Amino acid sequence: MSQELRSVNLIAPGFKGLNTEDSPLAQDPSFAETADNAVIDNRGRIAARKGYVVETSNKQVLNNNPITTIGEYRDASGDTRIFSTGNNKIWRNGVTGPDLANTSLNDVTPQNYIITSDNWKIVNFNSNTYFFQGGYQPLVSEDSNGYVVPMNIKPGNAGVVSAMYGNEVLAAYGRLWTADFADDKSTIYWSDLLQGHRWEGGTSGSINISKVWPDGYDEIVALAAHNGLLIIFGKHSVVVYQNAESPSIMSLADTISGVGCVDRDTVQYTGTDVVFLSDTGLRSFGRTVQEKSMPISTLSKTITKDIIKAVRNETSGFKTVYSPEESFLLLTFISQKLTYCFDLRGNLEDGSLRVTRWPSSTYTAYKRTKDGQLFIGSAEGLSTYKGYLDNNTTYRFKYESPMLSFGDSSKLKMLKKLRPIIVGGNDSLAILKFAYDFSTDFRTISFTINDQISAQFGINEFGPNSVPLSEFTAGEQLTNKRTFNARGSGNTIVIGLEATINGSEISLQEINVLALIGKTL
Repeated sequence: MSQELRSVNLIAPGFKGLNTEDSPLAQDPSFAETADNAVIDNRGRIAARKGYVVETSNKQVLNNNPITTIGEYRDASGDTRIFSTGNNKIWRNGVTGPDLANTSLNDVTPQNYIITSDNWKIVNFNSNTYFFQGGYQPLVSEDSNGYVVPMNIKPGNAGVVSAMYGNEVLAAYGRLWTADFADDKSTIYWSDLLQGHRWEGGTSGSINISKVWPDGYDEIVALAAHNGLLIIFGKHSVVVYQNAESPSIMSLADTISGVGCVDRDTVQYTGTDVVFLSDTGLRSFGRTVQEKSMPISTLSKTITKDIIKAVRNETSGFKTVYSPEESFLLLTFISQKLTYCFDLRGNLEDGSLRVTRWPSSTYTAYKRTKDGQLFIGSAEGLSTYKGYLDNNTTYRFKYESPMLSFGDSSKLKMLKKLRPIIVGGNDSLAILKFAYDFSTDFRTISFTINDQISAQFGINEFGPNSVPLSEFTAGEQLTNKRTFNARGSGNTIVIGLEATINGSEISLQEINVLALIGKTL
C-alpha cells in the first residue's frame, strides 16, 4: 500500500508570537518556539525588527558608560530638545528642531552639583523639564537654551527639602507628584497647581498611605495617572485614589493585594491603558472606567516562566517604551541584554499579547518623542530606531516552529519538499532548517534570497520588445517561491528559518511543507 502524501501550508507562521509555556506537541502552529530579533508586522507576519543608527558624534564623553535616561523638552512655541543622563552627567543635544539626535552631547550638569548615580527620571511639565532621582535635589530646565539648574535656584521655589528628594516623579493633573524617599516609603507630595517648583502653600500637599496598604506594609515604587485616578504601585500591592484632579477631595477608590511593580521604569501608558511589570509578568489595568473594582490581566502568559526568571536574575534595572508608530511595547532587562517586544495591535484569545524576543540587545534607555521618533540609549550614545542594520552591523533573524505532528504524533513523517515564501530580504543569506523528534541537531539548507526590486504598477512595466522589466508587487519585495528537497524521518518535525539582516527588511509569509505519512510507530 502506497504511503500517504500530505501537504501542509504554514500560513503566516509564528504570527501569534512566542509560546514557551504550552507543551510543544499541543501548540497551535501559528505560535513560534523561537522568534529572535523579530516583530509582528502590520500584515500579521513574523518579520525582522528594525535596527538602530547611532546619531551621537562624541560618544567618548560617556567614557564607555551607557545613556541611562532620555527626556524631551518641548514648550508652547514648539522649541524642542533632547536631554539624557549618563557617566554621572546631564547631557543636552546641540540642536533644536526635527534633527534632534544628530549632534554631540553637551554637558549641562549644574556647577558644583555632584552626581554619583544615574537613576534619573525626566518629565516635561508646563514648558519646564524636571529631573528627579532619590537623594538628589531635583533639577529643572526652563528655556530652549537648555540650561539646567537645581530647583532651589528657580525663582519662586518653595518647600522642597532634602527629606522629600523623591526617586519617583509624575506630571499629571496640572501638577508634579513625587514619592519614594530614602526615609519614607509611604508618603506622596504634590506641587502647587501649574508650578512644579512650589511644594509649600497654595494647593500643594501630601498624603501618607501607610495605613492603607492592603497587606499591612509596603513601599511605593511608582506612580501613574489614568482617568482621574492616582495609581500608587507598591512592591507587593497597588493603591488607587479617585478625584486626583482635586487632591483636597481625593479619596481611596481601590486596593489590590498580591500584585506589585518591580521597578519605576516599567510603568508605561499605551493610550487607553497602563501596563507595568510585576514579579510574575507584564500586567495591565483593564476596564478601569467600566468596572468599580479594577481587574488586572496578565499580558505575558505565553512566556510566564521566562519573564519570572528574567526578573529574578536582573541586576541593573529595567527599561520600557511604547511606540504607537511601531505598535509595540519594548521591555528590556539591562544586565541580561534581553528585550521582549510585545505587539499591541490586538490580544490573543487568552488576553495575552503576541511577543517576540531580541537577544543581545545593548539598549539602556528609551524615549518616544512627540513627533514619533524612537530614541535608544546605550554606551554608543543616542540612536534612532530605523533601517535594517545595527549601526552598520548585520544581525540575525531567527524563527522556529513548535513541534508539528500533522495531526497524528504516532505516525512516521518523511519530509520531501519545503518551500518558504519570503517577502523582502534581497541578497540576504538565509538558512532553512528542520529537525525531527525534539532533536536540536538541525539539518540545514543555505541559500541566498533572490534579488528582486519592488515595482509599482504602470512604472517601467515593459522594456523594448515588450520584455517585462519588473513584476507588480504592490511596492513590496517578494522572492520567488523556491522549493528545496528535504530528507529524514520522525514522528514530529520542527521547521525554522534564519536570515542575516543586512540592510533589507524581511518577513516570512508562508512555508509549504510536503511530507509522506508513514506507518504508526
